[in-house]
Amino acid sequence: MNADHHQMPPRSLTAMAAIATLHCLTGCAIGEVLGVVIGTALNLSNPATIVLAIVLAFLFGYSLTMLPLRRSGLALAVVLPLAFASDTFSIAVMEIVDNTVMLAIPGAMDAGLSDLLFWGSLLLALAIAFVFALPVNRYLIARGGGHAVVHQLHGGGAETGAGQVPALNARRLALIGAATIALTVAVGLAGALIAERAQSDDPSQHAAAGSTSPSNTPSA
Repeated sequence: MNADHHQMPPRSLTAMAAIATLHCLTGCAIGEVLGVVIGTALNLSNPATIVLAIVLAFLFGYSLTMLPLRRSGLALAVVLPLAFASDTFSIAVMEIVDNTVMLAIPGAMDAGLSDLLFWGSLLLALAIAFVFALPVNRYLIARGGGHAVVHQLHGGGAETGAGQVPALNARRLALIGAATIALTVAVGLAGALIAERAQSDDPSQHAAAGSTSPSNTPSA
């Protein structure tokens, strides 16, 4: 399998990587928006909202890979390792970059779904995340990993799928996936806490809060 992908023309390899990255981008976008919706509804803090959005991004990213395979008749025990193998690193890179950009834009995390600042910031963050995740996917596919695993399954039909799937170490992939998700959540949470701390230490924020608070001075 590796040899076939090493011989793939650069343009075809890049196109395949772009499709794989767009696939992950879709899952990340759904997770981000749904995370903000739930976070706003439950009045969650920014760190909690980011953790929720990351978990949902992985959930939807994996689901977008798994659903077509499940519909084709593959068992869940077969589909899960395929999803872990194809999407884990790409989603992790996208989420780390995406959340870093969102936290770096003043007011983006506090903006509501009706605010253009949120949507503009999210589009910019996802676009930058795409740029970072594309070479990651290209590297993995060139070596027979990432979405090359699913592509091989689809391209080779049932016989190829039956021959390739057992070669995946389900337990190892699950451990790598869980560790990667935990690391991504930790990075996102740390970034959110740092941003929150920096905002609370900003004198301009305290000045703005003081100017809007009612005066305690008794009236004459």
